[in-house]
Amino acid sequence: MKKSFDRSSYRPTYIHTVKLKLAALLICVCLLVAGAALYLPGVVSVSSNVNGRDLPIYCVQTDKPQVALSFDAAWGNEDTSEILSVLEKHGVKVTFFATGGWVESYPGDVKAILAAGHDLGNHSENHKNMSQLSTDEMKSELMKVHDKVKNLTGYEMFLFRPPYGDYSNEVIQTASALGYYSIQWDVDSLDWKDYGVSSIIETVTNHKHLGNGSIILCHNGAKYTARALDTLITSLKEKGYELVKISDLIYRDNYTMDVEGRQIPGAKASSGAALQADHESACKASFGLK
Repeated sequence: MKKSFDRSSYRPTYIHTVKLKLAALLICVCLLVAGAALYLPGVVSVSSNVNGRDLPIYCVQTDKPQVALSFDAAWGNEDTSEILSVLEKHGVKVTFFATGGWVESYPGDVKAILAAGHDLGNHSENHKNMSQLSTDEMKSELMKVHDKVKNLTGYEMFLFRPPYGDYSNEVIQTASALGYYSIQWDVDSLDWKDYGVSSIIETVTNHKHLGNGSIILCHNGAKYTARALDTLITSLKEKGYELVKISDLIYRDNYTMDVEGRQIPGAKASSGAALQADHESACKASFGLK
């Protein structure tokens, strides 16, 4: 008579037990690596994605009363030397974003900007709407001007402002893959509308978004910008603001973004640390450890 198999009396063999533990170990290794990728400095992939959309940096969360002036350089250079002179007078450093055509047309100004200690950022080769380009075209728009500046000065640009403020997830991701932080603004001087000197000053200093960590948009080729700059800087200083370069304002790692494109420091690291601890606890539990 054939005996029935009693499952309650079954015990796994030594080999079977080893296989189970190896499988558990492999799962733990994967979990720990995933946690480290979110937490460890130098391994962290910072998050600019908010609700499924990748955002450029519009402003920065900071307790320091700092703001950053920026100038887009895409056309003429008639006012560049005057702007640099005013900045030197006030001891202020700013950020210029130049197109490939501007770099090629005014190499002396490019060198002068860097020699004075200002940031030089990428504004694309041809000032096109980046979101309407293919990935390869985006890369070309970024790297052509990048290489021009590098060959001219040896400087490696890492700040990118999309022309017209036009971007998409793919634009931000492509720029990031090429080593660029994408930069917008939260205060538009509207200097490009040519309303006059007083308009530029009032628009910036009374702007509803002006505050710690603001990035201010100006243009070096606008009609009244150079004439407004001296009073604009004085007015911002009187409000208690220190004017800094964008490279000194933004966070390079361990940050997330809010829905307004504001960099929030440290949030990624905290969530990564908690996740890492959860992974470690799960691994220890799977081996019966404390």
